[in-house]
Amino acid sequence: MNERSLFAVLLRSPWWISLLISVLMSVVAFALLPREFAVVVMLGTFPFVVVAAVAAWRQWRAPSAARLDEALVRAAAMNWRDFAAWVAQAYAQQGYSVTRLEGESADFRIERQGQASLVSCRRWKAASQGVEALRLLQSACDRQGARGVCLSLGPVSEAGERYAKEQGLQLVDGRALALLLLK
Repeated sequence: MNERSLFAVLLRSPWWISLLISVLMSVVAFALLPREFAVVVMLGTFPFVVVAAVAAWRQWRAPSAARLDEALVRAAAMNWRDFAAWVAQAYAQQGYSVTRLEGESADFRIERQGQASLVSCRRWKAASQGVEALRLLQSACDRQGARGVCLSLGPVSEAGERYAKEQGLQLVDGRALALLLLK
């Protein structure tokens, strides 16, 4: 599903928005259309009800904002060895095979269903990620034919974001990092 489609956007929105759309469409249909047509419109809102149910289920299972903040504080207080172990465990729990790498360009090679990625997270405590670390990661990805993932607690600089977008590197920071670690 295209992430900009109506239903994809509604899946990321609060669940009640989809339900509200369904109810409003039904009310307007019954107010303005003959009963036969209004029933058809009401049945046509069923996908919105399904999206509301799926979004509610996802949101109910998602960690709270306090739990996400707690995970980020915990990660910031860790030493490298503990943080690396937590990241490796998080990826392993998602079904990836995780291999530790030596060197400055990438810290892990993760693989699932034949798809390989190199993960760089050694600079997870940096106040801001710049282009230099991303260039190292991209060169390693080019050599190994893998995708690149960069994890950090702090934000990525604008130049770093542009470079990552141009090269197809995935940036995981802040809330996304906390979600990864809590899975």
